Amino acid sequence: MNDIEIARSVKLDKIVDVAKSLGIDADDLELYGKYKAKVSKDAYLKVKDNKDGKLILVTAISPTPLGEGKTTISIALADGLRKIGKKSVLALREPSLGPVFGIKGGATGGGHVQIAPMEDINLHFTGDIHAITSANNLLASLIDNHIYNGNALGFDRVVWKRCVDLNDRQLRVVNTGLSGESKIVPRMDGFDISVASEIMAIFCLASDLNDLKARIGNIIVGYTKDNKPIYARDLNAEGSLTVLLKDALMPNLVQTLEHTPAFVHGGPFANIAHGCNSVLATNYALKFGDYVVTEAGFGADLGAEKFLDIKCRLMNKKPDAVVIVATIKALKYHGGILKEDILKPNKDGLLKGLDNLFRHIDNLKNKFGLNVIVAINKYNSDTDEEINLLKSELEKKGVNLSLVTGWADGGDGATDLAKNVVSLCDKESKLNFTYDLEMSIKDKIKSVATKIYGAKNVSYSDEALDSIKLIEELGFDNYPVCIAKTQYSFSDDPKNLECNDDYDIHVRDVVLKNGAGFIVVLAGKIMTMPGLPKVPAAESIDIDENENIVGIF
Repeated sequence: MNDIEIARSVKLDKIVDVAKSLGIDADDLELYGKYKAKVSKDAYLKVKDNKDGKLILVTAISPTPLGEGKTTISIALADGLRKIGKKSVLALREPSLGPVFGIKGGATGGGHVQIAPMEDINLHFTGDIHAITSANNLLASLIDNHIYNGNALGFDRVVWKRCVDLNDRQLRVVNTGLSGESKIVPRMDGFDISVASEIMAIFCLASDLNDLKARIGNIIVGYTKDNKPIYARDLNAEGSLTVLLKDALMPNLVQTLEHTPAFVHGGPFANIAHGCNSVLATNYALKFGDYVVTEAGFGADLGAEKFLDIKCRLMNKKPDAVVIVATIKALKYHGGILKEDILKPNKDGLLKGLDNLFRHIDNLKNKFGLNVIVAINKYNSDTDEEINLLKSELEKKGVNLSLVTGWADGGDGATDLAKNVVSLCDKESKLNFTYDLEMSIKDKIKSVATKIYGAKNVSYSDEALDSIKLIEELGFDNYPVCIAKTQYSFSDDPKNLECNDDYDIHVRDVVLKNGAGFIVVLAGKIMTMPGLPKVPAAESIDIDENENIVGIF
């Protein structure tokens, strides 16, 4: 059976019963049918003084076109922890329609380790991302309306973009205001994908509704001729945007196919945003569960770095254990083996590809100071020789290896990983940040580029240098940096997989996200509006005569 057939074969628990297993009353739920619900603030307030559970971060090697299964391993681990008698809870991101209909398809796990209802979660879910899109675009409308009606605030430069939750490269740069009406000022503009928007970042970092409203008010939407910032609060926009986001801000509760509770909330990209689920959902999970499994997007150089340097710093928490996901196939791909030869045993290619894994291990274990284990998402094509070689090489690094067969076996296929993670959580660890907030913007960027990416240096465009200068003059240089770059390489070149030669990180622009509370650094050719692949997943997604959705897997 394929993923969707497996999902449909499982009888789900009613979400009120899933909530009850956590101690959440039905009165504290906003139901979206039988199997989805939002959890109210009242539920959290009842347990806010409880001791936090153990926080487990799942990350991965640099991604490949073959797929590594980070979400699959996260779900398998949560189910596996339940199998060994632990009260586990998942805290994951919501899928974006861009990847669902683009290159990736669904993002709810696979095989017998999925969150459900998978079609709902992969599509409109509870409408959170639509609400974020609407709030973002309401702010854009308010800006243009203000300019149309006299521009009392003195907009000289608008920096706020509209967004849509689809991959549409045609919208990267657009000309707006071309109706010819006398008071409408045409300008060059553009769209971001919704999950890369500042509203999404704010949504995921806000601690409560009041914090959300304050952060929205702090958004810089434009500048005057003398570079004085104009804020969303100057337009009296924060109230109406918060109203649009009020219901969305409540974390969503769903379940795995084995009925493990899962908070799925927020969905920022990790290559162009901070790549973590909401702070609220993580906090809820930590109070309701003894072991909380969460993930950060793409490879550890992106998602994990931002999870640690941005989210953990904000929450004043650290993960008790980190799982690095890899596959034998992906390691051989990083070793230069062609896709058509990837299923053939190749110890030399595997050894060569281990460099990518070792870099991530070194970063997380030796630089951040965390407890690390490697989880191999096992395929039938993996040979005992290859597995034993990998295990031997990891032992030299003082890192354990766990084979996971969750896709085929569900939680039973991750009990070894679960036992190892529990042991890791009992060990002492510390979190060393990559940089201090008091450092200059360029020094913070250099710290990430050289320490985490292994770059020799950082180069800047004139535009980036001008942006840094302005941010410093405005006094906002004490924020963390959120570097946007390709996910496929430690460098900013997606084709440079091995990264053996000296390379620089090339910064083409720096963008202040004052509401989110970080500085986005655009490196290489990374885009904040992705495009569709030559053959998008949308071409395979359909609905049959019985109203069953097909092709989402």
